[in-house]
Formats: sequence, structure tokens, C-alpha cells
Amino acid sequence: MLKLQAAFAVVVFCLWVYCLVQAISASEDRVRHLPKIGWILLVLLFPLVGSLAWLLVGQPVADRPRPGERSVPSYPEYDRPGRAAATDSAGDEAFLEQVRERAEQQRRAYREQQAAEQARIRAAADERRRRAAERARAEGASPERASGPASGSASESAGAAEPEPEAG
Repeated sequence: MLKLQAAFAVVVFCLWVYCLVQAISASEDRVRHLPKIGWILLVLLFPLVGSLAWLLVGQPVADRPRPGERSVPSYPEYDRPGRAAATDSAGDEAFLEQVRERAEQQRRAYREQQAAEQARIRAAADERRRRAAERARAEGASPERASGPASGSASESAGAAEPEPEAG
């Protein structure tokens, strides 16, 4: 009989310590039915009854994700309360298809913009060469010499447009 009472006392003591630590470490806003300090006092003053009451009605309920929310956050900046995740795979696939189409449209627009920019740069270089050739013709130099080397830049060809002084 004494062993049974000692075993019961050990079980109650372990339960009391477990519930006391849990009540102390629980968040104030998640504790149910009583303020946190009320639960701590209840568990301290009435070890068996307070511990059982804490386990049954006082301890915080485990967070369960609402329908449409992610259960395990993979990226905290995206997993805010109320942020919905796809609930059906067909809707998810349709959304991903829209994202892919939008990305492809942006890539096409960027390529067109780059091509237009390159064309504008080529047109400006051609215009500089044409003007240099016209100046060279007006001053009496040959157009090949005025345009400079084929691989030269427009600034080099503009410098080559000046005629050499005649030796005499």
C-alpha cells in the first residue's frame, strides 16, 4: 500500500511539474478561460486538481491551419496569417500557366526593346559615318578615307575626316 501511495505521489509530482512549466511558458494571449497568472496559482496551490484542470481546459490549443493556409511555412515572409495557398491542383496549374505566359511576354518585350535599342545605335553610327563622308566629300577627301577603318568606332572615323595638308 505504501508503494502504491509513493508511486501515486511521484506521478502527481511529475504531472504538477509538467503543468507548472507549461503554464509558465505558455503565451499570455493563448491561454484559455483564465489569465495566465490564475492558471499558475491554480496549479501551484492545488497540484492534482490544478494540473488536471490545466490539461483539460487551460492549455493552449495547437495551431491548426485554416483551410487554404499552408501548414508548414517554407518562406516566413510569404507565410503570413490569412495568406491563402492553392486548395486545388487545377487552380494551381492554371495560376502557374498564367505566370509562365506573363514571364514569356516580358521576355519578348525585353528582346524587342533590346533589338530596337541596337537598331537605334546602328542608325546613329551610320548617320555619323554618312555625315563624316559628306564633310570629306565637301572638303575634297575620298569617302573611304573619311569613314575610317571598317572596325573603327564612329569617333575614330570622325577624326579621320579632316584632310591632310598638302605638301608643297
